[in-house]
Amino acid sequence: MTLELILQNLPWEGDFDYEAECILRLFFPGEKIAVLHQPQTPQGDWVSAVLTGQGEGIAIELSVQIGGQTQKARDLVLPSEIVVGGMEWEAERRLCLLLYEALCRMTGIRPPWGILTGVRPVNFCRKLQRELGSIAAVRESLIRDYQVLPQKADLALSTLQAQESILATNTPESYSLYVGIPFCPTRCLYCSFVSHAIDRAGKLVPEYLELLCRELEEIAAIASRLGLHLRTVYIGGGTPTTLEPEQLAKLLGQMEKSFPLFQSSEYTVEAGRPDSITREKLQVLKDFGVSRISINPQALDDKVLQAIGRAHTAQETLDAMALAREMGFDNVNMDLIVGLPEQTPESFNRSLEQVLALGAENITIHTLTVKRSSDLRATFGSDAYDRGSYPLDALLAQSQEKLRQAGYRPYYLYRQQGSRQNQENTGFCLPGREGLYNIFSMEDAHTILAAGAGAVTKLCAPPDKVRRVFNYKYPYEYISGFEEILNRKRQITEFYKEGSP
Repeated sequence: MTLELILQNLPWEGDFDYEAECILRLFFPGEKIAVLHQPQTPQGDWVSAVLTGQGEGIAIELSVQIGGQTQKARDLVLPSEIVVGGMEWEAERRLCLLLYEALCRMTGIRPPWGILTGVRPVNFCRKLQRELGSIAAVRESLIRDYQVLPQKADLALSTLQAQESILATNTPESYSLYVGIPFCPTRCLYCSFVSHAIDRAGKLVPEYLELLCRELEEIAAIASRLGLHLRTVYIGGGTPTTLEPEQLAKLLGQMEKSFPLFQSSEYTVEAGRPDSITREKLQVLKDFGVSRISINPQALDDKVLQAIGRAHTAQETLDAMALAREMGFDNVNMDLIVGLPEQTPESFNRSLEQVLALGAENITIHTLTVKRSSDLRATFGSDAYDRGSYPLDALLAQSQEKLRQAGYRPYYLYRQQGSRQNQENTGFCLPGREGLYNIFSMEDAHTILAAGAGAVTKLCAPPDKVRRVFNYKYPYEYISGFEEILNRKRQITEFYKEGSP
């Protein structure tokens, strides 16, 4: 199926391609969408939107023809009606709303986050709060103006309120450090990260680590010259504990040498795959002061684990958690994914109950997201976006209620294109156990200096100035293009000299 999206806009600087296309993808994930700008006779399934000036306002004419059904709608945007943003913002919102409502009628699907298509709904709520003044006004606007379901609006706003005291501690000089280890025991079916299975890419590890240590030295020197203050450290991937104990010690030793780790409030290492965890590796993490780890089963059902390409069993997760507790790790995150192949509501609920029984301080509930570069998409094609045989909204609502009853509260939230049934990913924690890096990163609160293959340095000057500096994506590119990576680090200093902190 190919959808033609024909947009004819007023001659202003921007256009509405991206948001309109995102609305279409809420209803037709994985389908090809051709964006056109010239008047023409559409073929097959199509959406046509024409925006023209009408007095001081903007008239919107929308026509949709999909699967033999036709919908038409129109609206007039007047300056006197604008509450948030400018004329262009409001015209875009109203166009997206017309398209959303037409597609809801035609498909019988009502995406729970309405016309919100961004990754960071909490960040968007914070911007609305600055414009509207109160949480109550934000909630009303989300439901009325953006068609967000009430329960999703409440989730976003309770997350926002949970973050306020933490974000209040942020300063213009604050930054966090991300270090990427792009190696895993195996590649999961749904994975789109740059991680490589260690049995195939292990020969790259020694040289990769050497260069990573050099990059960390350079980042540390830049941060020191700029007078930046280290708040959190996050070593992710991939699976950092795929490294051997001596390799982990080399990396953590370099970080201890280069950075004032005593300044940081949180030091996280993703020990994500239970089959990568050993007593020796955990001891290295302990010796170097790591304060928080992740042990991520994704499911505690062997049938599901086998279906997604994991090489461990549910029992290995339980054993890894018991070992971490024995060794004194008292701040552990565990991830679960809803919507996995071979998963049923019953098996997901059993997994959640087991994780609750383990007493993890953080529990993150993800919705399966189908990425184009994943083996899931390659294996099943557009069928990978199947919305499932059971409603995820009800299952997520039940799981969130179980977590609240057990004393957990939502503290960070994000969404991804291609998630099944357009659902979200939410981190829950016990009181006082928020994952600080997750909040600072997701809310663009401060700069994230990043090292490693696929790492993205995100330079932030709140509330709205963000610039990204990209490393090469794959380990072999990182190695061959390392000098260019170091050269790009000059952008960090340039950003701060432009009037940032």
